[in-house]
Amino acid sequence: MSTNEILKEFKENVMNNVPGVIAFSIVDIKDGLSLISGTKNPKFDPEKAAIYNLEVVKAKFKAIDALGLKETISDILITLDNQIHILTVTNDNAFLIYVAINAKDTSLGLVRSLLKDYSSEIVKTM
Repeated sequence: MSTNEILKEFKENVMNNVPGVIAFSIVDIKDGLSLISGTKNPKFDPEKAAIYNLEVVKAKFKAIDALGLKETISDILITLDNQIHILTVTNDNAFLIYVAINAKDTSLGLVRSLLKDYSSEIVKTM
């Protein structure tokens, strides 16, 4: 399967299987380029949101390094009044999977589990 096919399949899975999804984007952490994105709300720009949230991830990488921790980022949750933004970093630290979900229409545990599975698939195939 080609990279484009894998990304399209990922988009379909997220948009159809993640409860309460508003938008998502996959970003290359090194260069900040969005590989694919999708939204159910045309006023929500998932690529712009992902790029700003990539700065949060980079700051956390710096903090982990500065503290001398032997840890990796699994995910970062940002809770807003009506939304939850989940920043999932792939195991190889190459990609950020950014997902915004409606806080009232979702199961956070289910979404995190799905994103962990999707993250593993991306690492295996990219």
